[in-house]
Amino acid sequence: MKNFVVKTVANAGALAVAVWLLDKITLTGDSTGKEIGTLIIVALLFGLVNFLVKPLVKLLSLPLLILTLGLFTLVVNALMLLLTSWLADKLDLSFHVEGFWTAVLGGLIISVVSWALHVVLPDGD
Repeated sequence: MKNFVVKTVANAGALAVAVWLLDKITLTGDSTGKEIGTLIIVALLFGLVNFLVKPLVKLLSLPLLILTLGLFTLVVNALMLLLTSWLADKLDLSFHVEGFWTAVLGGLIISVVSWALHVVLPDGD
């Protein structure tokens, strides 16, 4: 359970950094509390997408991953971010990613920040 909370907090922090750095990734709300709540829900949604969909997409794109020496992972991360944005729109959450290249850059930022937060935050081990 502690590991789940740490991963969710890391995802929320990484998403917050991407929202802060990129103008085309937006998170809107009436108040700071509502924005934080939306960010936590989007982080949970992003974690769910990464847990359920990402392994299947990576398996199906294995030849491209091998051919590009893993760089296709950036595209997979961008697609997961776009899927999260689409699902957030369907759930009436105020999170939106505008465009594929923004998603690629956002996915890169989220990957780096999430990795750094996983190093700093304690986990269940």
